[in-house]
Amino acid sequence: MAPWWYTAGSALLLSLQAAAWNYSTYSSMGFQPPKLEVSKTGTTHPGYIFLGPRGDVQDAGSAALIYDDAGDLVYEGPEQVTANFKIQKLFGKDVITFWAGDMMSIGYGYGTVHILDDTYKEIYTVKLTGNFVSPDGSSKDSYCDMHESQITPRNTLICTAYNVTQHDLTSINGTSSQWMLDSQFHEIDIATNQVLHSWSALDHEADIPLTTSYQGLGKDVGTQDAPYDAYHINSVATTNHGYLVSLRHMWSGYYLFQNGSVMWQVSGDDGADFQQIGNVDFSWQHDMRVYNETDNGLVLNLFNNANTPTNEEAETTGISMAIDLDKKTVTGLRALADPNDPIHSVSQGSYQLLSEVDSHAFLGYGSISKVKEFDSDGNVVFSAQFGDDNAVASYRGYRCQWTATPFWKPSVSVQTTSSGATVYMSWNGATEYDNWVVYAASSATSTNNTQIIATAKRTGFETSATLVDPPTTFIQVVARKDTTVLGTSEVVSF
Repeated sequence: MAPWWYTAGSALLLSLQAAAWNYSTYSSMGFQPPKLEVSKTGTTHPGYIFLGPRGDVQDAGSAALIYDDAGDLVYEGPEQVTANFKIQKLFGKDVITFWAGDMMSIGYGYGTVHILDDTYKEIYTVKLTGNFVSPDGSSKDSYCDMHESQITPRNTLICTAYNVTQHDLTSINGTSSQWMLDSQFHEIDIATNQVLHSWSALDHEADIPLTTSYQGLGKDVGTQDAPYDAYHINSVATTNHGYLVSLRHMWSGYYLFQNGSVMWQVSGDDGADFQQIGNVDFSWQHDMRVYNETDNGLVLNLFNNANTPTNEEAETTGISMAIDLDKKTVTGLRALADPNDPIHSVSQGSYQLLSEVDSHAFLGYGSISKVKEFDSDGNVVFSAQFGDDNAVASYRGYRCQWTATPFWKPSVSVQTTSSGATVYMSWNGATEYDNWVVYAASSATSTNNTQIIATAKRTGFETSATLVDPPTTFIQVVARKDTTVLGTSEVVSF
């Protein structure tokens, strides 16, 4: 059990200290994304960095963001609080997915899951509706929680949900009619938003008793507006026979049959149904994922926070372990940490296995505004920071391979100079172009513009070109790959 002083009111640092990040600005777009300070010390896996940063006093730049390994912005989405921004497969194609909505102060949220194609058009919007109760009794357009938005091999989507529920808490020295959060997940048909499968932790209290929670009840917890959070569901993975659910406040993962009953439990404290071999301790964890599953066992990866705002167990690590179902053992395989940068992440976080071939892994540190990539030997080959620790957060952080040509046109702005003008060009989200051409235009409506007055290689998010004595005050810019035109801007004047 948790110390008596650890209460639900301090559960997750999703309401961050008031702070803003150092940000970049551009002439062609009104973005202010966090500057990504990068250290690359080895060979990294291909892909871009996907983040959803937020800070209490910085609205501009709170969005789904993509960066390259140089720290340059590639894409910024609409200004909104986001989580789980990454690339997934849907019907065999790469799609962008992310949650957007409102985060509650004690660590869950209400929102929708957005699915975009490789032109950034939203092709599906997944919502969860039903008979849910919120802390203030208000109804929500969608009850999808930000912790999970996973597309399954069945081309469905799993989202977590938190339902405020009146329940008997006398077993943990409460009363018979207090309020708590029921941790749930729902598998949803993406096209129709029909719920295909649901699971509730409270429906399985016999297998997951409240008395095993490490989250203390606390004297100020147990009302509808301050419900007790015994479980805190934060990831759900599909398995051969059902699902694997991570409950942070239980320090445990639960393998569920398809009908929702518990097949087995693995605990970071005592192993639960398994004998621990080596260092397999974990606590306050996030992002449990299953690999190499057979009828005899599996590999389980997780982000081991080992900390909360009021409880410090150990340094935060990324852990891999082998679970042997025949021998009933759990054996440590590796624990990833940067010896030159010990981190204690009190909330959020992710462990992404980039490749089962070379075992590169990517960790997002949640409340600590850092991401790191590790090679197969556990060496840090990439590290990046996007704000002050415990002041700026991204619920998870990923490295994803992505190719996109936006459905919108490139952006351009012009600033006059004493000898002509400087042209600033960008194409938000485009990954394939490598150079720009600036054309003179005869009028604001001309379409057949062929006079080239400047060229420039792509440089980061925004590229500039200098015009000396331009023949006209109308220009148009074109983004190209080699000599192939990929995007053309509107005609602008200066």
